Amino acid sequence: MSSAPKKTVKKTTKKAVKAVKKKPQAPGADELKFMIDSAFERRTMLTPDEVEGSTRPTVERVISGLEQGEFRVAEPDGKGGWKVNEWLKKAVLLYFRVNDMQVVEADPAPFWDKVPARFEGYGEADFRKLGARVVPGAIARRGAYIGKDVVLMPSFVNIGAHVGEGTMVDTWATVGSCAQIGKHCHLSGGAGIGGVLEPLQASPTIIEDHCFIGARSEVVEGFVVGHHSVIGMGVFLGQSTRVYNRATGEISYGYVPPYSVVVSGQLPAKDGSHSLYCAVIVKQVDAKTMAKTSINELLRGLAD
Repeated sequence: MSSAPKKTVKKTTKKAVKAVKKKPQAPGADELKFMIDSAFERRTMLTPDEVEGSTRPTVERVISGLEQGEFRVAEPDGKGGWKVNEWLKKAVLLYFRVNDMQVVEADPAPFWDKVPARFEGYGEADFRKLGARVVPGAIARRGAYIGKDVVLMPSFVNIGAHVGEGTMVDTWATVGSCAQIGKHCHLSGGAGIGGVLEPLQASPTIIEDHCFIGARSEVVEGFVVGHHSVIGMGVFLGQSTRVYNRATGEISYGYVPPYSVVVSGQLPAKDGSHSLYCAVIVKQVDAKTMAKTSINELLRGLAD
């Protein structure tokens, strides 16, 4: 008697499928902008839970982006002008609202402030990665971008400022909040570059690439110094400063065009009774001349 054929049963093994947890994507610039705009609109009504839960982390993320050069309060618009990113100014203002006063450790004595030091906790590896030289006595606040090969002499750089690579910030020079300093500039001893936080739509003070700002000069109120310009010692430039072009006789405000050499001067009243301060564009030179000529030579013989 033949036995019935055995049925072979195929066992199927179920492979355990591991659920891959995706990390939540970090918010992009557009999302950060929306969150900052919303928080700023409600800044007087933010609850402690909102501050701790979303506002402070968002503001900290943006401030870190400013430090790393990911964001800039103002940036070239590609048409020879500048675009102001108002939401980044709002983030800077919110930083003061969401942070409490704290001890900022320093030698020989600590500070009491809402904004930590830019290089707080830095060691040798951090400074080597940064690639800038920070001389004793230099103070930079959190949220300031310091480019590669920058030299900070005993000076002050405020929150939101941008100092481009290769720039020298000389002794007692100050760079105000959100001020934009280009690449390979020289801010001479005691020069002051003013900060502009409010009004939000106002452009910050801007020094474009390859500029020289003379000792004890002041550039404030969102004034723009065009690239490769030389500003002589003791020149004051603000939105109300008359800028007289000696070659054309034109008077302008708020801007010095590229390759300008500027010194302080005076313009007489129409009735001749008095004269008032102005800045004088004594010459404009091309890139070739600028490259071959020292700063002192450019500033000599200007009374001719």
